[in-house]
Amino acid sequence: MTEPICLLCDRPIPDGSGSLHHLIPKLKGGKGGPTVLLHQICHKEIHATLTETELARDYSTVEALRAHPRLAKFLGWVRKRPPGFRSKVPGKRRVR
Repeated sequence: MTEPICLLCDRPIPDGSGSLHHLIPKLKGGKGGPTVLLHQICHKEIHATLTETELARDYSTVEALRAHPRLAKFLGWVRKRPPGFRSKVPGKRRVR
């Protein structure tokens, strides 16, 4: 059986360690909406970078997430890591 692929960074997700990301946050009407399987580190970086409102309004597709400047920089960094790489989210958290 092949490992699933993270739709954000395109690396394999080992051992069922993926995390489901709601493309439209549940709190913004996305409950029951489309989800994508991501590495936990990729999922955490999304939520460290963007608010629920920003996710719902401007970043409700994988393509939009990949185009965000901070996420694009993160993806360039994380793609050089092995698929099972785990770390604290790099960089400062967004200001709330």
